[in-house]
Amino acid sequence: MSSVLDRPSAAAAGPRPAPPWRRTRILALPEARWALAALVLFLAALPLHLLDTPAWLWGPLFAAVYVTGGWEPGWEGLKALKGKTLDVDLLMVVAALGAAAIDQVLDGALLIVIFATSGALEAVATARTADSVRGLLDLAPETATRLADDGTEEAVPADSLAVGDVVLVRPGERIGADGRVLDGTGDVDQATITGEPLPVAKQPGDEVFAGTLNGSGALRVKVERDPSESVIARIVEMVEEAAETKAPTQLFIEKVEQRYSLGMVAATLLVFVIPLLMGSDPRSTLLRAMTFMIVASPCAVVLATMPPLLSAMANAGRHGVLVKSAVVMERLGQVDAVALDKTGTLTEGTPHLTDLRPLDGSGLDEDGLLRLAAAAEHFSEHPLARAVVDAARARDLDPPTASDFSSAPGTGVTATVDGRAVTVGSPARLLDDPAHPAAVLAAALEGEGRTAVVVTLDGRPAGVLGIADRLRPEAATATRALAELTGRAPVLVTGDNPRAAARLAAEVGITDVRAGLLPQDKVDAVHELRNGGAKVLVVGDGVNDAPALAAAHTGIAMGRAGSDLALETADAVVVRDELATIPTVVSLSRRARSLVIQNLVVAGAFIAVLAVWDLAGTLPLPLGVAGHEGSTVLVGLNGLRLLADGAWRRAHPDVR
Repeated sequence: MSSVLDRPSAAAAGPRPAPPWRRTRILALPEARWALAALVLFLAALPLHLLDTPAWLWGPLFAAVYVTGGWEPGWEGLKALKGKTLDVDLLMVVAALGAAAIDQVLDGALLIVIFATSGALEAVATARTADSVRGLLDLAPETATRLADDGTEEAVPADSLAVGDVVLVRPGERIGADGRVLDGTGDVDQATITGEPLPVAKQPGDEVFAGTLNGSGALRVKVERDPSESVIARIVEMVEEAAETKAPTQLFIEKVEQRYSLGMVAATLLVFVIPLLMGSDPRSTLLRAMTFMIVASPCAVVLATMPPLLSAMANAGRHGVLVKSAVVMERLGQVDAVALDKTGTLTEGTPHLTDLRPLDGSGLDEDGLLRLAAAAEHFSEHPLARAVVDAARARDLDPPTASDFSSAPGTGVTATVDGRAVTVGSPARLLDDPAHPAAVLAAALEGEGRTAVVVTLDGRPAGVLGIADRLRPEAATATRALAELTGRAPVLVTGDNPRAAARLAAEVGITDVRAGLLPQDKVDAVHELRNGGAKVLVVGDGVNDAPALAAAHTGIAMGRAGSDLALETADAVVVRDELATIPTVVSLSRRARSLVIQNLVVAGAFIAVLAVWDLAGTLPLPLGVAGHEGSTVLVGLNGLRLLADGAWRRAHPDVR
């Protein structure tokens, strides 16, 4: 257990860590700048148009909206067209220009702004994910202390280390490479790799990972992997690979984009060309064709699709779930399997005192045992020590002042309290007789998945403390709700040890437990589920969860303690770490998808009626525009139903 007295000096701590990574500023992205310009111009033109001012006042502004917001999707659409693909963004631009050609300038400009903003949001999300992946590399130190055969030290770049090199890791330093301990003991915080909530005692023969933090004790480590093949480097690689290979996400309506778009373009051309060949008036024929393109435009269907999803996103946001896009909101409703991380997801991620077991004959009760242990641990920075001190404070105990404090890595702390020697530490180091009552108590606690800590008084065992990561209060309810929604119990995927994982899984009703997993193992578990036909939702919080979040059909990160990489990689974030909101947002997504289908039926019916009217008779342009806009308003209002708090309450699963 480390203490403030073990903290290295600035000189001993070695080189400073790399400067923190920086996020790409939103306005550094051209898509964001063009979208902002289009929005500002639209807001400037809108009141002038609504107040019936002369066209020369608002006309140039709307024209600028078309240029700033439409040139990029239009250009990308033309490039796609060159590749024999008809992009919906190009059709939106054409529809907007068609609307302007028949004096519906406002409608076309609004459509341009919506699509420009959507493209900007996607660009921002992509850039932020890339920033987080780059920032992950800062976990590994830039330099390491390499030991020569004669014992001399040399500071070298960490990426220049080779297999077989021996490096010195001082207290408070990050380990520079994956390897194995040759000499020394220490407590290493490797939560970034394994997700374990507590530092792990390391001694000769134990494996260590690059980027993990040595809390106390000096270690000599033999490098066993090239820096480019370290676990932390593989995490970066896996996130990038998942981002590149993950199938492009699409809204439901975009799945029929090509056929619908080609059909509409072909139909519009036929509506224009055939009457011309039969001798019809060119102006009236063009007007009919433009009316047809407006009433059959995919923008009506797209806008009918968005309100339920956007309303569900807004409602989820009010209740602490940040869903990053309408695509994500739709995908959440498709999941039929869930993989949950343990530490920081199902649990709070910090150790708490769970058991106080004073030994018979020690002369101590629970408060007395805790008072002595807290006094001895007061100067220690180890997470177990903080759990003991916090428990004493919670009981309003006033531990006496300790003196002669000392800390031994992997063993524990020793101090003089009220004139008596108190030691708090590992049962394996403090107890020689496995039949001693303290050893039996410690073994029983460890069998229940707790970390056992022995307290000795003047060299004699006085009691045993049990410490464990605390389960979130709503974990069992949320797990049952997810099981009911998906039709199968969630899977627990964790880097923690199998014993602790099994204990927690039993508490929340999970039977499929996969423990001791490194990040790539979690990805393999997700791929196994996906290969079985499941659409997997992964919930996690740490750097070690990021590859699985990226590989999943949908990923949700816990927001309060979540790493930057997990937050940016995930598709949604539970801002307040309330597990119960996860099944609720999945249920809300399914309700939104139902409304999307309703809206598509309504929008499709309007399009069919108006298009047939235009083809079979004479549909006045104002009536066609009114019908087109009326259907959009109708489905929009239908989608807005999901904004109400009642929609969130109704989406909350009824778990008994």
